[in-house]
Amino acid sequence: MQSVAAEVVSLLADVAPRLARIAAFIAIGVFAANLAVAFGLIRYVAGLSGRLTRPANLPDEVGTAILTTAASTTAGYATLAEYRESGLLDDRATLVAVVINTFFGFVQHVFTYYIPVLIPILGVETGIVYVSARAGIALAITVTGVLAGGVLLSERNVNREALAAIDATGPEGDDRTGRERVREAGATSWSTLRRIVPRLALVYTLVIAFVTTYDVEALTGVAEPITGVLGLPGAAVPVIAVYTLDTTAGAVTIAGVDAGTFTTRTAVATLLIGGILSFAVSTFRRSIPFQYGIWGAEFGTKVIAVNTALKLVFISVAVTLLLAPVW
Repeated sequence: MQSVAAEVVSLLADVAPRLARIAAFIAIGVFAANLAVAFGLIRYVAGLSGRLTRPANLPDEVGTAILTTAASTTAGYATLAEYRESGLLDDRATLVAVVINTFFGFVQHVFTYYIPVLIPILGVETGIVYVSARAGIALAITVTGVLAGGVLLSERNVNREALAAIDATGPEGDDRTGRERVREAGATSWSTLRRIVPRLALVYTLVIAFVTTYDVEALTGVAEPITGVLGLPGAAVPVIAVYTLDTTAGAVTIAGVDAGTFTTRTAVATLLIGGILSFAVSTFRRSIPFQYGIWGAEFGTKVIAVNTALKLVFISVAVTLLLAPVW
């Protein structure tokens, strides 16, 4: 009994400093991110969106929806749904607009999740490379949407007469004072931390306990033929398995593996592969309820299919480039 208690104390002593450091960085990052959102930084980044619509043969008003997506994914999609329902965009034009939306939806997550949460967990180098890879994937999908619009869309896909019935003025002005913005950012940050940190503490403790108690390399040796082909260590298997169920937990898992097991490239590739496998889970957990709620079942299924297919293609390309032996 005493030995068990001693092991628990030793485990907590090992976990507490790491967890405190990560939690501190997350707290600072989340608050800074919410300040950026409150003071409109994301809207400035999204201001480029309007320039993408003309080469894609879409009306400038679609840029409003893209801009809105950078601040609120739900609001952005709802705006596009309004354009479709009003007849401004047909189904093909709407799908192109949804694809173009991808990078600007990613921008929101950079400020609200990747910088304040994921990078502190993964470490600066691995975190920045991973976020850069995700940004490149999102940007490639957006560029694909622009090119597809230029080829597949024409005036037949857009009914500009429907604009008369649409309020396309964009988001209303924000008249909050600076103090109110800071206070709201603090409240939002506290809510986020209460949700993330307890789960992070539990997962991190369990991961450290697992890798301390068991020989991860031995347990995952059966996967060596698969991971060997990809150039990944056997320890990638549990990381991918956890990441498939929960992104943050997957990041915590790979952060808890012994130093030297992963290089930066193999760590990022492992997380991206986990992202591919997580589509099945995220589709049922998030995509279907959200997309069906916005578009209805029939068109929502098309949106999910297009989004998933493009992500699979470009994540696969990114993994191939990361694991290529030429650099």
